[in-house]
Amino acid sequence: MLYISGWLLTLIIVVIVVFLVLVAFWGVRAHRKKIAAGREDLVGKTAVVEVALEPRGMVLVEGERWTATVDQGRVEPEEEVIITKVEGLKLTVTRKK
Repeated sequence: MLYISGWLLTLIIVVIVVFLVLVAFWGVRAHRKKIAAGREDLVGKTAVVEVALEPRGMVLVEGERWTATVDQGRVEPEEEVIITKVEGLKLTVTRKK
């Protein structure tokens, strides 16, 4: 018959409980974090115009090219714009002040 010391059994149980509490804590914290990727994160970010927006053109956001429409006027290449709305794969932008 196998005999396990009471102290060893207590230590094993404590280690397992601490591990499970940490895993639960990390899981809850991960679910509460703000989204840091994807379309939801683009609104409010700065983009650089690649193809003139008159009103439609192309912008570069974090290394990716997006089709964009400017809310008013014309924006020349290399100018910066602010993303105000995301609809599917199209951005609506406004000139950066």
